[in-house]
Amino acid sequence: MMRRSLAWLAALLALALLAGCAGVTVSAISPARYLAERRGDVLTTGRLSEAAQEVLRVAGIPDCRERPVACRGTLDISEGLSEEQRLSALSELWLEAALAADRAGAPDDAALDAWLQTARHAYAYLFFTARRPGERAFEDRQTQVRDYYNYAVQQTVTRLFQVYRATQRGADPVPPGAPLQAGGWRIDSHAQDFTLPQGAQLPDELLAASALRFTGLRNTYRRDGFGAELVAVVKPPAHAEPALAFDEMRFPALTALLRFPGRTLADVLATRTAQLVLYDPYRTAQAPLADERVPLAANFTAGYGLWLARSGFATQSLRTLFGLSDGIVRPRIQLMQPYDPKRRTIVMLHGLASSPEAWINVANEVLGDELLRQNYQIWQVYYPSNAPLALNLKAIREALLQTLAELDPAGQAQASHDMVLVGHSMGGVLARLLVSSSGDDLWALLPPEPKAGPAAGAADAAAPQAMGEGAPLPPQAGAGQSAAARRARQRARLEPYLHFEPLPQVGSAVFIAAPHRGTPVAGHALARRIANLVTLPLAMLEQIGDLTGLLLPPLTGDGAQPGPQRVPNSIDNLRDTDPFVQAAARLPVSPRVRYHSIIGQAEPDLPLAETSDGIVPYSSAHLPGAASERVVSSGHSVQEHPLAILEIRRILREELR
Repeated sequence: MMRRSLAWLAALLALALLAGCAGVTVSAISPARYLAERRGDVLTTGRLSEAAQEVLRVAGIPDCRERPVACRGTLDISEGLSEEQRLSALSELWLEAALAADRAGAPDDAALDAWLQTARHAYAYLFFTARRPGERAFEDRQTQVRDYYNYAVQQTVTRLFQVYRATQRGADPVPPGAPLQAGGWRIDSHAQDFTLPQGAQLPDELLAASALRFTGLRNTYRRDGFGAELVAVVKPPAHAEPALAFDEMRFPALTALLRFPGRTLADVLATRTAQLVLYDPYRTAQAPLADERVPLAANFTAGYGLWLARSGFATQSLRTLFGLSDGIVRPRIQLMQPYDPKRRTIVMLHGLASSPEAWINVANEVLGDELLRQNYQIWQVYYPSNAPLALNLKAIREALLQTLAELDPAGQAQASHDMVLVGHSMGGVLARLLVSSSGDDLWALLPPEPKAGPAAGAADAAAPQAMGEGAPLPPQAGAGQSAAARRARQRARLEPYLHFEPLPQVGSAVFIAAPHRGTPVAGHALARRIANLVTLPLAMLEQIGDLTGLLLPPLTGDGAQPGPQRVPNSIDNLRDTDPFVQAAARLPVSPRVRYHSIIGQAEPDLPLAETSDGIVPYSSAHLPGAASERVVSSGHSVQEHPLAILEIRRILREELR
């Protein structure tokens, strides 16, 4: 009995000892740690991913940091691994090597080789393993490896650009289109549908969109997919007076892909050749890689943000207002992306003392809408906001027509039809006049022909005096002419300013906080003092000619001109008592044009008819017959309000129907 008890006791002790030697324990982890371990990798944490470490453990490799070259070699020949495991791990290991080479300041060739090896192994995993990409669509590992490919392409392309730039400055430049030799690789390149602005052979800079961050823009809009998201920077033309009325986008977006030739996995891993292809992401949404069509990555905000950040518009618009040097004297049409004849055109017109910066978030949010981006392109009109309305109206009309004639000479493209005008403040007044018919209504603004005698001499002298000291007399306006002859010549010269028809290319318009009937604020003492500081440069005065006489205040009973003798400017034109703006408000909008109003209301508690946006009264911004009217609780810069932007997007979507 004793022996049996001792045997049982020994067995129990043995079991206890065995349990004490158990090699597996369990503990709980938080969701945050779970996700970090599952999705963290060398790009996000600086450490190899759990998936790569698992492959190394299976291959019996404890650590790759001591001997990375031998480690990659061992992994390349290890048995018992699937090609997916091997290639995804090698792609991450090469990425680790490339990042280390950058930190150590390794020679360009060594770093380029590491980045190309990263891209190649990622490419091989994605397209040359047993399962197709669609079969792994929801797997974290495929997303990680696609990110390795994209980042490696970004680093490769920006470095190759620097290498190519250096060869172009050397004694033996690489001919355009010739293969580039770097890092022991041969890289062929071509632009699939990406083009630089006219006259540009090579960008001055090539920047990674992922490295750019902007303040002032609410959102960054991009498309997920394959490829490096880049921005090309092109210097403006050197000549001072452009031959064209428009400026192409000098910060175009592009997406780069790397392809590695070969029909089999062995071919791809053996090659030392790569093909670099550049795409315009506005034109191309999918591209071929291996035998697959994949979504093309894109960043639609970076180029626009960089354009605004480097434009200097804020300073230039103020210099323009006060007639200082480095301002502008004629409108320019700014294309927000390479011209596309198949997309409808939105034309944006800013307001007084402003510039394209007035549309910072509007343009970005419009093109952030996938449906709108596929169907529209944006042109922004940058014009001298110190000029009288009649002068700007004529110049903007001509600039738009010249741009359309240059880009679409036959007038058959979708871009030339059903255009949408969007104008804020004074830009809204100009937009309305661009779709209005003047008939003969504005001729009544001409001052009456003075009677013979002293008053007549005063009237003849009024216009040249108003143009400033030493301003020349208008042609054929001297003494000795009959009143009828003077009147006929004056009418002929004023015809382009006072007689106009709606632009036939425009199908709809959006007027935002537009003082169609002027504003009393423009007549306040402070506004008058500012108006007296506004100066029109000589180049603009030469365009005005007899228009000066039209814009001057009416003659007094003795034929004298009341008030200071200067050329009236845009601030004068925006007074609610100004004859031109009052007459213009009565002109009919083309029946072919659907128009919409967005109006700010700074004091929502007041009755709508008595309120304003702080500058423009509701009674001035309201237009009968509008297809829609949206009132937003906002000040005068209502165009930047999220509700106003949503309304613009709604209108644009509706116009597509």
